[in-house]
Amino acid sequence: MRQLNWQQKGIQVPDNWQWVKRLDFYIIKKCLGTYVFAIALIISIAVVFDFNEKMDKFMSHEAPWKAIVFDYYLNFVPYFANLFSPLFVFISVIFFTSKLAENSEIIAMFSTGMSFKRMLRPYMVSAAIIAVVTFCLGSYVIPKGSVTRINFEDKYYKQRKSNTARNIQLEVDSGVIAYIERFEDYSKTGYRFSLDKFKDKQLVSHLTARSITYDTASVHKWTIKDYMIREMDGMKENIVKGDRIDSILFMEPADFLIMKNQQEMMTSPELSEYISRQRQRGFANIKEFELEYHKRIAMSFASFILTLIGVSLSSKKTKGGMGLHLGIGLALSFSYILFQTIASTFAVNGNVPPVVAVWIPNILYAFIAFYLYQKAPK
Repeated sequence: MRQLNWQQKGIQVPDNWQWVKRLDFYIIKKCLGTYVFAIALIISIAVVFDFNEKMDKFMSHEAPWKAIVFDYYLNFVPYFANLFSPLFVFISVIFFTSKLAENSEIIAMFSTGMSFKRMLRPYMVSAAIIAVVTFCLGSYVIPKGSVTRINFEDKYYKQRKSNTARNIQLEVDSGVIAYIERFEDYSKTGYRFSLDKFKDKQLVSHLTARSITYDTASVHKWTIKDYMIREMDGMKENIVKGDRIDSILFMEPADFLIMKNQQEMMTSPELSEYISRQRQRGFANIKEFELEYHKRIAMSFASFILTLIGVSLSSKKTKGGMGLHLGIGLALSFSYILFQTIASTFAVNGNVPPVVAVWIPNILYAFIAFYLYQKAPK
């Protein structure tokens, strides 16, 4: 197809009409290529060390090779690649930009009149691509694979699912509060069960039972044994006793038997629905689920902050060369992961709201990025 000559048509084309130029494509290609190479290199090392550590357990539990490769490691690779994506972004940006600075290519760009802000454009495009891919993988794709991976670990490596739960209290319906002192998963039975019904904040019914068993063949069906029901109507009280009664209660063992890292097995819409439902029921142990939900958004946004830090640090040619830039970059990236871990611990064990905890590292490093951007060569 013949290319149109807009000037011959009498149309004035602005200089920046072509938003992404050949140099931008070159930088984007190199950034993304270095990012993928860094992931492939580090994850291959991680797979070797992980297999070396878990090989004895796999062999002792007679895990089939097909399950090890396809159920575990096929889902292990994208999970850890996505988990450490900010680190890979940082390393790839510093490595590539330092190489440009060492070859005096950045000086050549500036000598043509290009500003530092303009040079950041292809880097930010690369960061946007990585952020979108990271978010989509972490929110929708990887949780599906984590179901297979965690179930494999539960069967062949280390059991993660709790077999018992104690002091369970949750709202099963509007104004209906259930309490189970101890629940055992192998028999699907809870002991010392009570069910209180309130109307206008007044107790109208109080049921106590020796045990309650979940019917796995039905949905939300429970069998209550050795029960006593006290119904209050003003000053009157009616007592009903029985050996067995079947009842529909809107709860199931999965609501209080939480598997370790269960939040990683849910997509973001599932996490949002689960958090909302458990909060309405008064279930307190949902901070790890809230952390996972907000972390997926915060880690995607971190790509922009760490890219800005990386470019600002490594765009200047120094005597230390690439080694100095990589050293500073690794120190900053590992400190970012450390701050993220500490903030998450404060959220789980303290009173820090999860949404605040996961954004603390981003806010802190955004200030660092702004400072380095101001100091970068213009």
